[in-house]
Amino acid sequence: MAEENFTVVTEFILLGLTDRAELKVVLFVLFLVVYAVTLVGNLGMVFLIQISPRLHTPMYFFLSCLSFVDACYSSAIAPKMLTNLLVVKGTLSFSACMVQHLCFGIFVTTEGFVLSVMAYDRYVAIYKPLLYSVRMAPRVYVPLITASYVGGIVNASVHSVATFSLSFCESNQIRHAFCDIPPLLALSCSDTRTNQLLLFSFVGSVEVVTILIILISYGFILLAILRVHSAEGRRKAFSTCDYHLTAVSIYHGTILFMYVRPSSSYALDHDMIVSVFYSIVIPMLNPIIYSLRNKDVKEAMKRVFGKLWFINKVYFSN
Repeated sequence: MAEENFTVVTEFILLGLTDRAELKVVLFVLFLVVYAVTLVGNLGMVFLIQISPRLHTPMYFFLSCLSFVDACYSSAIAPKMLTNLLVVKGTLSFSACMVQHLCFGIFVTTEGFVLSVMAYDRYVAIYKPLLYSVRMAPRVYVPLITASYVGGIVNASVHSVATFSLSFCESNQIRHAFCDIPPLLALSCSDTRTNQLLLFSFVGSVEVVTILIILISYGFILLAILRVHSAEGRRKAFSTCDYHLTAVSIYHGTILFMYVRPSSSYALDHDMIVSVFYSIVIPMLNPIIYSLRNKDVKEAMKRVFGKLWFINKVYFSN
């Protein structure tokens, strides 16, 4: 049997959202603004929580961790995507693609665990408020966040090793804006059934565990709220959870749509838009949701901006 000639892929070409030059300019400006807002919003939230003594509670510790993760997994994607919008052909080396895939996987998985830990925190605060300081002491919440990162590293590492152990030959054009698993599997010339099973089972397991924690936590929260006799009391109790529920719904809705479904239902062009949404837009939305709908955060922002205005006024008056 004659051997077939083939070229082993050493770099990938990211086709991106469009090949039309005029649309690339518009998308570059749009995503640049979104990414800038994401960084300012999330890193600003981390800074605000660190310098505001009133926000030194487990709930805001988890929020600062969520903001940090959002900034990181957006940064794993956005800079290269913005660069590719400015060039004719966006290329990415094999190793760079692997690093991007690994970093994105670590932080996006960690976010799911952090959101479930935040649900547990709200359960303790509302269902067992007298035990809150004990149940959510540093000896408890620091290991919870550490475990979230470990879970993210394990999940992402499994998929990265499995994906980049495949053979990539013939075409090296990825119909996507970044190195995500479905388009890489579609590009491989190896048998990807094991990878598809790993994707479904690992991501599905993470989703089942984190969603169960959230559902059980909110089940107890609902019981606690129903025990409150006044409508105003119920409203105040639930007001500490509504922004978290919004973030959970957006995050898990897109993850389930993207990864926990049969590979035959993948439509790369359509899925690329959804991927860009949850990798670029969702990290921007979280700090907006929490800052606009959280009284403590808004008051902390007013105090910080008030101090900055006073310092600026004194400095220029002298």
